Amino acid sequence: MMNREDGVKAIITDPGLQKRLAKYLVLRCFRNSVLEDLHAGMVPDSQCGDYSDVVIRTPSGEIPWGKLSRIDDAEMRALMIDVVNRTYQFIHDLFDEEVGGKLLLQLGERDPVPEWESPKQREA
Repeated sequence: MMNREDGVKAIITDPGLQKRLAKYLVLRCFRNSVLEDLHAGMVPDSQCGDYSDVVIRTPSGEIPWGKLSRIDDAEMRALMIDVVNRTYQFIHDLFDEEVGGKLLLQLGERDPVPEWESPKQREA
């Protein structure tokens, strides 16, 4: 079992703990955000599988599914405000000596979302 100082050192050096922290941050700050409201609703069927056979009929004509903006400006603004606020709270908690230390210890013991793919670093 890690103590708080070991937890802080591990977050700096342990790629496994860094990956768990990344997944937890996305779970807490993005996945459980206004995104859930935007994600709710019906999804069209596509016989060909790539949605090239799906069009949206509007008063000004048809829009192919691949060219459709699925989030309007107001929804994007609400999403970004919510995600920024959640991320700010997450950072506040992470740097709180008691709360952040407990979080690091918990992440050291288990992956909060083991069913998610493991994060990979992007190439520059």
